[in-house]
Amino acid sequence: MHLPLFTCKLKLKLQTEEITSNFMSLIKAFEWRYAAKKYDTSRKLTQNQVVDLLGPVQLAPSSYGLQPYKFIHVQNLATLEKISRAAFGQPQITTASHILVIAVDTNIGEETVKKYIAAAALARKTERKNLEAREQFVNSRLALLSAAQKIEWAEKQAFLAVGILISAAAEAGIDASPMEGFDHGQLDEILGLKEHNLQSTLLFALGYRSPDDEFASLAKVRKSHDELFPTF
Repeated sequence: MHLPLFTCKLKLKLQTEEITSNFMSLIKAFEWRYAAKKYDTSRKLTQNQVVDLLGPVQLAPSSYGLQPYKFIHVQNLATLEKISRAAFGQPQITTASHILVIAVDTNIGEETVKKYIAAAALARKTERKNLEAREQFVNSRLALLSAAQKIEWAEKQAFLAVGILISAAAEAGIDASPMEGFDHGQLDEILGLKEHNLQSTLLFALGYRSPDDEFASLAKVRKSHDELFPTF
């Protein structure tokens, strides 16, 4: 047997087995996870854990690569109390280890694209003029959207990143709760988001489930494979 070819095939086999193993690990992680309603206040995530969780989010896909959103970490306890009231007293806000506010850009335009193109030229070690055609194309597509449509589009991109964070947390054995039940206007005012051309779209809690969270033991209810994945 040709040794280099054998080595290549063996390496490919091992990589395939590793991917399969990782996939099964992800399935088990999602069987374990649920949207925690109450967190253990005695257990906190370390800074390293948070950095590890946000790493995949930074690499999340987004249309045109623009990433028109921010994941804002709120630490101030008084601010969290205000957010809790804006979120109708949901216990995750004051019991979770970390609370993130996912906010989308409200001023998406040519300056947004210009900044991205400059970063792309630097990352890809090319002259900016080589990306001008791409810049013009993206600007032409965004110009077709109204201000409200741009925000809706940005929210879709943010939710892609949220899905990545949910997956990363599940694999790490960390509980996560995406939350939409809050007064957006109040939250925007609490954080002064308008001044930064931002608008809240989601709250996200991270931490460890409380032992007495009754929702942890409930069976998952999901559509069947055939119902969820029809063939047309």
